[in-house]
Amino acid sequence: MCDNIGMRLSNRCYAVTGLGYSAPWCVNAGFVVGDSVTLVVDTGGNALAAQTIHGYASAVRPANRLRVIDTEKHFDHIGGNGFFRERGIDVWGHAAAVRTPAEFEAESAEFNDAIPNAARRARGEAQAFFHGTHLENRNRQIDSDTRFDLGGCTVEILLTPGHTPANLSVWVPDDGVVFTGDCLINQYLPNLDAGGPQEWRTWLDSISRIEALNPTTVVPGHGPVARSGEVQVVADAVRRVLRESIARGYSPTSDQAI
Repeated sequence: MCDNIGMRLSNRCYAVTGLGYSAPWCVNAGFVVGDSVTLVVDTGGNALAAQTIHGYASAVRPANRLRVIDTEKHFDHIGGNGFFRERGIDVWGHAAAVRTPAEFEAESAEFNDAIPNAARRARGEAQAFFHGTHLENRNRQIDSDTRFDLGGCTVEILLTPGHTPANLSVWVPDDGVVFTGDCLINQYLPNLDAGGPQEWRTWLDSISRIEALNPTTVVPGHGPVARSGEVQVVADAVRRVLRESIARGYSPTSDQAI
């Protein structure tokens, strides 16, 4: 079920997919519309993505207050936080989801260094991607499973660490929809390089926790939305990569894998 306000997944849940980040990766966001509060799930990698998400989320129920939840601390998910904070909107996130200005500057420099064309690198064209973007960490903290009452809709914020210690998932039980951040991704290799075998074992537990919800729809951190039978396929694919990486002791994208 789709309409012209993002991708409508259910009565209350929407996905905003394919937001730009770093080739070939795109990143997903979304929102859940209650009767009085709309919860935005992730803010994209920059202010331009956040503007898009904000526009969609505001259009569905304009009278609602907005609230943001970050599913993790990587900049592709939190780069748009500043856009929302400038408008007085609270951004919730894990206690460990804190980044520094130096880390954000390094991210921007890495983007520019990755531009294939030398003339474009010399122009510093990564500045266009990060136009209007500045680092803002969450201003409201979560350190345990939490429930949000959005008005006629209860949303559960679940700790699902592994990809990072700060990963959260957003479960909307009445709609059977879960926004997993990078705990699950679809058609991409999961990024295991933020941790090692111990973290990957924790990640496996988090996947099992999501499966136990028996969701009908998964909005992964990256890649297409998964529905019905696709949900298990996505979970099994990430689980397989984790188990293989635990067995050999390094991720499929590390230098050792080359």
